Amino acid sequence: MVVARDDFEDTGLSIERPVIRTARLVLRRPNDGDIPALAELADNRRIAEMLARMPHPYGAPEARSFVAMAQGTEKGGATYALALPGTDLLVGCAGLNATERGLELGYWVGEPYWNEGYATEAAHALVDLAFTATPVQVLHAACRVINPASRRVVHKCGFQYAGQGMIDSLVAGRVPVERYRLDRKAWASLKSWGAAA
Repeated sequence: MVVARDDFEDTGLSIERPVIRTARLVLRRPNDGDIPALAELADNRRIAEMLARMPHPYGAPEARSFVAMAQGTEKGGATYALALPGTDLLVGCAGLNATERGLELGYWVGEPYWNEGYATEAAHALVDLAFTATPVQVLHAACRVINPASRRVVHKCGFQYAGQGMIDSLVAGRVPVERYRLDRKAWASLKSWGAAA
């Protein structure tokens, strides 16, 4: 999942960042204890090439900087560490980021945890958070055109294709992305269908 660099100051997009528990994950604010695992998991060019803001190589200094940013007061959105309950083992990170388009969903999972459904589980939780904790009417997402796994995640969350664009990735340079959107009305319908099943 690609997260655009654009910062957007809108207090309506501020989120308290509660701890979120899903069936298999705990979404919580990253902390200093995550630095070693972050440095190990994020030091992967295959992940960095799919994101806008992740550098490569990625070591302890980059992890410390990320944790400090995530612990600070964000102008909008929320950043989460994805951890396994009981062990607090870090498997990746996800967030809702304020951009010029509005709130945008972003996520990454460490390669040892790929194909386990963690990204989809975290994305569902953050989509629900976006629509319950903010007044946004539309949630955005984007993924590299060469990233079918990320595309599957946004489709499973109900996002609809909204066109293509370009982003500047720290590692991959200027690259094409597919943009997606999910509006509040579609989300509410999807939630009610899920409850009826």
